[in-house]
Amino acid sequence: MRDGYLRFEPSIEQSRPDEPEIIKTIVESIGRTNVSSFAKWHRAIRQQHAKGHGFLRGELKIYDDLPDHLRQGMFATPRSYPIIVRLSTAFGDIRSDRIRVPRGMAIKVLGVKGPKALPDDYSSNQDFLLVNHKSYFSDAADYLSAQRIFEWQPTLPDFVLRALGLVSRGWVKLGVRSRWPILQLANALGDGGNNILGEAFYSEGALRYGDYVARLSASPVSESVLTLTGRPCNKDDNALLSSVVEFFSKNEAEYELRAQLCTDLQRTPIEDASIDWPEEVSPYQPVAKIVLPPQAADNPARRAYADDSLSFSPWRCLADHQPLGSIMRLRKEAYSASAAFRQSKTPITEPQSISEFPD
Repeated sequence: MRDGYLRFEPSIEQSRPDEPEIIKTIVESIGRTNVSSFAKWHRAIRQQHAKGHGFLRGELKIYDDLPDHLRQGMFATPRSYPIIVRLSTAFGDIRSDRIRVPRGMAIKVLGVKGPKALPDDYSSNQDFLLVNHKSYFSDAADYLSAQRIFEWQPTLPDFVLRALGLVSRGWVKLGVRSRWPILQLANALGDGGNNILGEAFYSEGALRYGDYVARLSASPVSESVLTLTGRPCNKDDNALLSSVVEFFSKNEAEYELRAQLCTDLQRTPIEDASIDWPEEVSPYQPVAKIVLPPQAADNPARRAYADDSLSFSPWRCLADHQPLGSIMRLRKEAYSASAAFRQSKTPITEPQSISEFPD
């Protein structure tokens, strides 16, 4: 322990004995949904975050005045990196934006040098996958029950999912007022459905942060996006994409990337992703700024590249930012399996330069 923060060492991860078998069962279910989704859409869509809402290029600017405990991994040296950002909805299906479920921000940082977490990752890129909910399912076993629902979700009509969302939002409000525990599935279906550009996004699970352990967030900081926070955006089937395209036709957006460091395994646990880390114990601390200039956020070339040719994975990362905990170990196998299926249908590419991202 130094500076009040837990030091990283491999022993802080403690997996349950049956986790490999649980993950195998989940991956098999994902394989079935891959096949059924391909039959429905005649293309290999992602099994999570299938629907894109904006495809952006920008910069990640690492701050030059970070204290030692934040100057870790790729954040050790102040500099700017080109980035590709894909905004999305969490469904492994393409649905109406009237259905309010979690939204995502996937960030691909290009040209990041250093030893990688996986030996077969030959890229010079670092991916960060963030969602507009702080917490997630507790572990792989908890996620298994949800995956069984996700497998048959595509058979449900939109109006059923909208009705479930209405009930879930009521349950979430009641739970917040009464401090009852809120099921993660209800929490997801109870998403507010607000403008995606005004949302704050979170890594949900933990990752190594050089000598330490952290969760990450990206929060709006420019007035242009702060004014969109909490503003509803679900009036039609493609409201999110329309709002993103309209915004970036005239405006720049800035978000701040922040790290919340682990203090101890009780209050800021690694193996249970359902527990929010208390900000009074460990506040989010700024490490970098994301700058997204005005641009065409959607056109056929960008959409095809980002949706069909590009992949994101939390395990495409430096060893200094290796994902940690049960949910992250599950993601290692789940993302690999889903990407392999997509690769079998449409070649997936990993960019070496921002120039490969279409204008």
